[in-house]
Amino acid sequence: MDKTLPTLQAAVSGITDGAVLMIGGFGGSGAPVELIHALIDRYKATGSPANLTVVNNNAGNGKIGIAAMIDAGMVAKMICSFPRSSDPRAFTDKYLAGEIALELVPQGTLAERIRAAGAGIPAFFTPASYGTELAAGKQVQEFDGVSYVLERWLKADFAIVKGALGDTHGNLTYRSAGRNFNPLMCMAADKTIAQVTKIASPGEIDPEQVVTPGLFVDGVVEVSDPEQEEILVRTGVEYA
Repeated sequence: MDKTLPTLQAAVSGITDGAVLMIGGFGGSGAPVELIHALIDRYKATGSPANLTVVNNNAGNGKIGIAAMIDAGMVAKMICSFPRSSDPRAFTDKYLAGEIALELVPQGTLAERIRAAGAGIPAFFTPASYGTELAAGKQVQEFDGVSYVLERWLKADFAIVKGALGDTHGNLTYRSAGRNFNPLMCMAADKTIAQVTKIASPGEIDPEQVVTPGLFVDGVVEVSDPEQEEILVRTGVEYA
C-alpha cells in the first residue's frame, strides 16, 4: 500500500475540530515544523481545525510551531511537561487570559502514558508526582513500602511526527535525538502522519534500521529541507 501524500496540505486535511493531537518532538528536535505550519495555514483559511487538545513535551517557543498554533487560537488545552521553556510567551499570554487549559504531566509519566496507550495498557502505577498537587484525586497504592500513583494511558485521535527516512509503506527511521516522543506517538494515535526528509522505495530501508513499522503510520509526506525550530526562534521568525 502506497501511503505517500502529495503535499503538506493534503497531509493535514483530515485533522478534525476538537481532536486530541499528539505532536512529536523534544523541543525542536524531531518537531514536524512544516506539518504544524500547514495545519495553521488550513485553520487561517477555513477556521478548522479548532478546539484542539495538543500533547507535546512542551508548549512551544517564540511564534512558530506549536506556539504559533496557540497564538492563532487553535488550541483549547495543552497536555505537556514543560509549559515554560526558552520563549513561552504564546502559551503564557493565553493561559493568564484564561483562554487555554493545562494538564501538567511529569516528563517520564507523559512518555509512559503515551507508550501504554500504544501497548494496550490502560493504566499503570508510578512514584512520580506522589505527595504533590499532581496526584490529587488519583488512586495511590503501596508496593514494597513505596507509594505509587495510578496513571491512565494517553491516546490521541491524530499524531503528526517527523522522521528522517521513510518508505512508501510508512516505515520510519529517525535522526539522532529526533527519536524521542515520535515513535511512541505513532503507536498511540488512531491516525499518524509523518513528514520525512526522503521517501524511499519499499525494501530500500534496512529492516534492522526501521524504528516505527509502517503498521503505525497512515501517511508520509516528503519535506527534503526541513526547518529547525531553534534556528527559527533564534532569528526571530514569526509564523503568521
